[in-house]
Amino acid sequence: MARWQLSLEIDPASTVPLFVQIATAITADVRSGRLRPGAPLPGARSLARRLEVNRNTVAAAYAELAAEGWVTTSRGRGTFVSTSLPDLPPRRPGPRRGPGARPGFDLPPPGRPGLDDDPVDPGARKWDYGIPDVRLAPVKELARAYRRALRDHGRDLLQYDRYSCRPHSRLQVALAAMLQATRGLHAAPENLVVTRGSQMALYLVAQAIIRPGDTVAVEHPGYPVAWEVFRRAGAQLCPIEVDAEGIRIEPLERLAHERSLRAVFVTPHHQFPTTVTLGAGRRLALLRLARQARFAVIEDDYDHEFHFRGRPVQPLMSGDSDGVVLYMGSLSKIFAPGVRVGYLVAPTMLARRVRALRALIDIQDDSVLDWALGELFEDGEMQRHFNRARRFYLARRDALVQALRDRLGGVVAFTPPSGGMALWARIDPAVDVERWAARARARGLMFRTGRLFFLDGRPRPYVRLGFARWDERELAAAVEDLAAALPARGRG
Repeated sequence: MARWQLSLEIDPASTVPLFVQIATAITADVRSGRLRPGAPLPGARSLARRLEVNRNTVAAAYAELAAEGWVTTSRGRGTFVSTSLPDLPPRRPGPRRGPGARPGFDLPPPGRPGLDDDPVDPGARKWDYGIPDVRLAPVKELARAYRRALRDHGRDLLQYDRYSCRPHSRLQVALAAMLQATRGLHAAPENLVVTRGSQMALYLVAQAIIRPGDTVAVEHPGYPVAWEVFRRAGAQLCPIEVDAEGIRIEPLERLAHERSLRAVFVTPHHQFPTTVTLGAGRRLALLRLARQARFAVIEDDYDHEFHFRGRPVQPLMSGDSDGVVLYMGSLSKIFAPGVRVGYLVAPTMLARRVRALRALIDIQDDSVLDWALGELFEDGEMQRHFNRARRFYLARRDALVQALRDRLGGVVAFTPPSGGMALWARIDPAVDVERWAARARARGLMFRTGRLFFLDGRPRPYVRLGFARWDERELAAAVEDLAAALPARGRG
């Protein structure tokens, strides 16, 4: 007994409660074989003196162990290691371990890596593919709205929605009004599903409408994260070429005639990754084909607010009178990535199904954040933010365009995007773009090459470079590093 007592150590400075440390140490000694089933434990008062803790702390540890079945307590006799424990093989005591790297069971093979799965070198600058600058976000205004939401409506907002008298969240109502005013979408709040980012909306749509073996057409090049979402739902993907006017309709028509098509995924406003806008004729043809062949058009309008030349193109859904378009947007892309808010606009029947699926993984929205963001829409702060950010991003686009032309004009070719937050450039075929990326990484700069945006993953002479997150000075420095890392043309 004395030997066991000497082995128990606690750390009063630890953030772990003392009674938990005691219970954990005793459990470890039972597992290691140092304490055998039926062995007596010291009395609470005796162990408390030895450990220099309060007797109630030891009593709490014993109570925890008893509740978990590790010990039994008999009035008048004391506390003993339970005799009904499984046959635990003795093992040499060693350092306490966490979960480690490998599970104790087989895993299915991983899916194709997404855009954000590549490892990031510590301290490296990651040239994003188009995300906002959080330095521009109206953080103070959001904080004030959040505090007001808690102060004035906390009791209502902090409970489950099903116990609330609110038929729709404030954000649902505000989003419906914004979409009608700026995009011509006559959507009622019940047509809106608020999600944690548009990625959740896409995942839920895939689960709601796709059955194993269904055919889904995708833009090519396109958005690899969406491809993996559809694969996980059991879809067979068919790539459809994208040219200077967006997704081509003729091969999509052939596909729809050859087999039953469940859905097509498109980014028509600023195509991902090429940034081109789907032409008016193709928009009408796509809606007509979807109506005739009865497939869903999943429209991801991820950065609608940031259009620099002319008026933003209205969503496909604004011209849809047959209920074939499912429309997704995101505040994460236009406000800040850490504000995980996206939304889906869909026919009421499908919106209900998506809400039911969402409840299986995330029972409801962040009601306090929703209320605060709804307030920012209502008082005009969100629109003011979009207008401010649009001016900054236009200046940054122009700065990147000029820097690339000045330093890499003979290597990269591109059309300045009419909107969005990134630029798609074709690289001189004489340049090994993958070697260029490796050399840039060695200089602490990471960027994504064309191979990530094609289904076969083979190297392609393209790069996608975001310009919204970095200011003009930061963009100029990144282009300098890009130019310095350029390998000699024609070398492998």
